[in-house]
Amino acid sequence: MKLPLWLAALLGLVMTQAALAQEQERKPNSLLLIAKPSLVDPNFQRTVVLVTQADDASTVGVILNRPTTLQLRRMLSREYPAENYRGAVYEGGPVMPHVLVALFRAESTPKGHAFPVLKGIYLTLHPENIEKLIADPKAGYRLYAGFSGWAPRQLQSEFMREDWYVQPADEAIVFRERMEGLWDELVEKAQRRGPRTRGLETRPGEIDPMARLGDALQ
Repeated sequence: MKLPLWLAALLGLVMTQAALAQEQERKPNSLLLIAKPSLVDPNFQRTVVLVTQADDASTVGVILNRPTTLQLRRMLSREYPAENYRGAVYEGGPVMPHVLVALFRAESTPKGHAFPVLKGIYLTLHPENIEKLIADPKAGYRLYAGFSGWAPRQLQSEFMREDWYVQPADEAIVFRERMEGLWDELVEKAQRRGPRTRGLETRPGEIDPMARLGDALQ
């Protein structure tokens, strides 16, 4: 199946931007998108999505709260020690659902291409990174089938439609042991805060929340 032009460009950008990250240390750059109850798109209904943004405003991420019953062994070649991974494989999003994506902890910048999303936490599609994680029974990581992606300004238009609540990401949420009830909790928290500009919680001194995700949290 031929990929849409924007998706092909996004996939190329994922690899290009990650390659640049190996040449110069990038700052963690992430947010949580919480689907509003009015969002009925089945791809994202009742989801919490960890996202990071590339330099051209394309956005990639993974859905945090959709564990699946997928068997990791069926997604890997036989030489991979799939038994080392004891968690669920989560549904990362509608883009390339047969590709493994890993969200993982690392004390130093990984050699394979990866996006820094939080301090010491990275998101990667790179087979080298994933192979090393699966080979290490003590590694801290979570696996996803596929990922979520938005073309430049596509996500901004969804903000304008009031599709999402947005809040800073943190390690406790992204590696929460049980994801049941996460969406309900974050929606309730967002609704207690009251309406915010374009669904974003802004603070004095913040730049336009439609700008880069990382900058919006400074």
